[in-house]
Amino acid sequence: MDAFLTALKAVIDSLGATVLLPIIIFFVAWILGAKPGRAFRAGVTVGIAFIGINLVIGLMWGSLTDVGQAMVANTGVQRDIVDVGWPSAAAIAFGTQVGLWVIPIALLVNVVMLLLRWTKTLNVDIWNFWHFAFIGSLVAIVTGSFVYGLIGAAIAAALALFLADWTAPAVQAFYNVPGISIPHLTTAPGVPFAIFTNWLIEKIPGLRDIEADSETIQKRFGTFGDPVILGLIIGLILGILGFYNAGDFQTVLVKVLQVGINLAAVMLLLPRMVQILMEGLIPVSEAARTFMQKRASGREIFIGLDSAILIGHPAAISASLVLVPIAILLSIILPGNRVLLFADLAIIPFVVAMMAPLMKGNIFRMIISGTLELIVGFYIATSMAPIFTQAAVEAGFAMPEGASLITSIGDGFLWPAGLFTFLSQSLGVFGLVIILALLVVAMFMYNKNQKGWEKAAGAPVVEE
Repeated sequence: MDAFLTALKAVIDSLGATVLLPIIIFFVAWILGAKPGRAFRAGVTVGIAFIGINLVIGLMWGSLTDVGQAMVANTGVQRDIVDVGWPSAAAIAFGTQVGLWVIPIALLVNVVMLLLRWTKTLNVDIWNFWHFAFIGSLVAIVTGSFVYGLIGAAIAAALALFLADWTAPAVQAFYNVPGISIPHLTTAPGVPFAIFTNWLIEKIPGLRDIEADSETIQKRFGTFGDPVILGLIIGLILGILGFYNAGDFQTVLVKVLQVGINLAAVMLLLPRMVQILMEGLIPVSEAARTFMQKRASGREIFIGLDSAILIGHPAAISASLVLVPIAILLSIILPGNRVLLFADLAIIPFVVAMMAPLMKGNIFRMIISGTLELIVGFYIATSMAPIFTQAAVEAGFAMPEGASLITSIGDGFLWPAGLFTFLSQSLGVFGLVIILALLVVAMFMYNKNQKGWEKAAGAPVVEE
């Protein structure tokens, strides 16, 4: 069996998400009743869109990484825990036996929950199952049990489906993407922070009246509020903060202007790529709706996708760019923090992307919520660094020269990994039982008051 799973993992790794997802979309659309030709075109369109999204994200990634690392270097701050980027977390995920088994385990959990009507989400984002494997691998390491690791990965997969269902109405309304949900465990952990921030701000006169969505900003500031110009301005400011001492005036000017234009391009191109993605998903959504109406009395089913489709909104990009210098400042001033941000600053857009639909695109609220999540993340990463480092070394990850402890913003900063690791390390299997019990209670309460929970998560209020 291990040989088969190893071969399956090798195939998935070699195909990559941009090839694997179109194949899955084609078969899902076809099975749901779309004509083969339309299903095939839908799959190809989705693949093309993700290639475009990845290219634009790569542009943003390169710019933010260069700026962020320059800003960190300018501070001269030294920490003993180094952020080495999300590939270290992925190495942990697939460097253990749990990583081999995560695909069948996660698919089984998804199918069982669909059959029992415990979820509406069909998670086709197989590439990102590694987030479940990461959590399961940490559980296996701290408990010394492969079986407990599999159980941890299974519960993580169920948690992702629950968070996807809960936030689906807000995502669908805000992005105008019917039938889509986001079971992504880099993005979904931001949900509690967004809900808490909304609740808190609504109780503070003045703050609750601040409207800072991209449309309001554009109306108020005219040309300077246009998302493209806003991206240019933020990029120029970040470029100055990062490269003010990078050499002579001409060198600094070129670097600053490059960052500005690159981020302005991201603000224009990323939403266009997401529009192409939506074009490809329409046949799948329509086929799913028709299939469920005929065979399941109109029951809803959502297609679970990568959170990359969320970061194309101007509010998500703008808030993320502002949070880069905030994250660096936090790493300097937070008492007890031992983490030096470095390689993973560019993943902040994925961490805060779900906040856009939950907060109706209010950039002001997203920055506050994102700051809170980062603050908590620094302490999670600090406490988890020894286990993270041990797991990375055992998985064969090459440690940077001079680094004794490592982490990453992607997953290493986030509360699901911290919760699973802490409870399973402290209580063994009983820790996993507690997490499962909490999830079951949350699902029960959600089903009992679905509209109330979804309203709290930003779903539009429907007049009856």
